[in-house]
Amino acid sequence: MLRFRENHGTSLAVTMAAAAALYIVWKITQSPEQALQFTFNGLAVGAVYALIAVGFTLVYSTVWFFDLYYGAAAALGAYGVFYLRSFDTLGGRYEVNEPVVNLVFAAVTAGVAAWAFHEAFHTRMRRRGSGRTTVRVADGLIAAIAGIYMWLVLTFPAQMHYLLSPVVGVIVAGAVCWLLYRGYRAAFADANALPAILGGVIVGCVAGAYCAYLIFGSPGAGLYLSWGVSCLLAGVVGLALYRGLYVYMRERARSPLVMLVATLGILLALTAFTTIVFQSAPRPLPEAFGSQPWKIAGANLKAFNVFSIVVAIVSFLALLFVLKRTSFGKAVRAIGDDEEVSKVVGINTTVVIAIVFFVGAIYAAMGGILSGHDTAIQPRMGLLLLLKGWIASVVGGIGNLYGAILGGFVLGLIEQFGIWDLAGEWKDAISFVLLILFLSFWPRGILPRR
Repeated sequence: MLRFRENHGTSLAVTMAAAAALYIVWKITQSPEQALQFTFNGLAVGAVYALIAVGFTLVYSTVWFFDLYYGAAAALGAYGVFYLRSFDTLGGRYEVNEPVVNLVFAAVTAGVAAWAFHEAFHTRMRRRGSGRTTVRVADGLIAAIAGIYMWLVLTFPAQMHYLLSPVVGVIVAGAVCWLLYRGYRAAFADANALPAILGGVIVGCVAGAYCAYLIFGSPGAGLYLSWGVSCLLAGVVGLALYRGLYVYMRERARSPLVMLVATLGILLALTAFTTIVFQSAPRPLPEAFGSQPWKIAGANLKAFNVFSIVVAIVSFLALLFVLKRTSFGKAVRAIGDDEEVSKVVGINTTVVIAIVFFVGAIYAAMGGILSGHDTAIQPRMGLLLLLKGWIASVVGGIGNLYGAILGGFVLGLIEQFGIWDLAGEWKDAISFVLLILFLSFWPRGILPRR
């Protein structure tokens, strides 16, 4: 009887999919230009959904509970850009710049930096004979530097290109050194590593200094630097919530429902906090590059939308590489399969999961930023993006990264083609109807998790 129901549900799902495909083909024959426009729009919106779904799936498939802070992270990314770039040219000041907000985020950044440094270097320092006092002083020093630096960036956003140019230079230098060293070792495995190290350091320092110089003299880079700062803030808050709250709740509650309710409270609290600081009125983000449309075969396409699609695909491929080819990725997959066994074999699950929450929040924030540059932002945007990311995960196959990115683009296309003969306000209704249909007839999604 159960097998009959499953076969019946599958047949019905295939029939409905075929009917939808025939409808789209029919509409394409009616107006190819309109169909091309809806395809472009669907892929652009689907890129945001895919980015949200990929990060959401990463977190869910590791800890197996729905972290609703993820929606607040998306709103934090968008509002972070507005906070850092809302300069009032007439008044000569920033529209929103609250000292209390700056201090709170600086304190959270300091705490996370101290924890990260402690976890990374505590054991090594103790092995080298450093006492507890030395370790604590080092932790405090790192916390103070990170907190003060973040406070300066948030308090003086107009000077962001000055403040962050050294950081960008160091990051570029480190990345170039690492890539050159890895490439040299891969090509000459048995050769002396000293030439690779020296060459990497020289080339990396030159490249880093040049990038820092370019940013130092480019005030217009502030908008794109604010993307990085906003994503970092969202990730830092996500990591702090896990390390400071979720760890203890998971040990005591041991129930996904309790975690769901707790993260719902966090989402609502942060949404209310956002409303207090920014008011409830929709706000536009500053115009990014590629805002002028191109005319292609009768349809309008913006370069920024293409950029959004590329970001979603590259982010997915980067995450896939990390999970498949690195020891950290193996640890993440092991925790997702069985966290208790992972602890037994020596994996520091607290650190690994904290990094997962950090990365997942960055993905959410980037999705919120891309969405905010396409439409106006408002405090409840995080909840809607969270729901769209969850729907995309269900459509693609919840818990499956391949399904997450596929589901995001599928959802975007279905939304756009669904409002062909309807008003745009029906778009959200179409998404939830699609969710109900998949939960009813195809609950494992297009690409079920194995």
